[in-house]
Amino acid sequence: MTRYAIYFHQQWVGDHTEEWFLGRVAPSTAVVAEMEAAGVLVFAGGLVEDMSQAFSADGTSGTTVVTDGPYTETTEQLGGITIIEVSTIEEAREWAAKVAEGCGWPQEVRVVK
Repeated sequence: MTRYAIYFHQQWVGDHTEEWFLGRVAPSTAVVAEMEAAGVLVFAGGLVEDMSQAFSADGTSGTTVVTDGPYTETTEQLGGITIIEVSTIEEAREWAAKVAEGCGWPQEVRVVK
């Protein structure tokens, strides 16, 4: 079995009305429930959009430094992540497509080592 991360950057979501976002709740939670029922879900969750609540930790200099905010200035920030464990890449593709359809925006998939 291989674990895959299915994730999106907040900027991929696009500008939509509140009504549109509310309409994505049922389809996206249905996909999570389907993954749970199939026994492939390891974790799923969205991230808080308010970057003022983010902090960074860097221990690469030999001294750990923890600072408020993201590590670097960036035009994209991670918006949410789902971890699944499946037997084949084809299964990972199918689940990623379901997540993308449920959420209403693109997803990227990578193997978790």
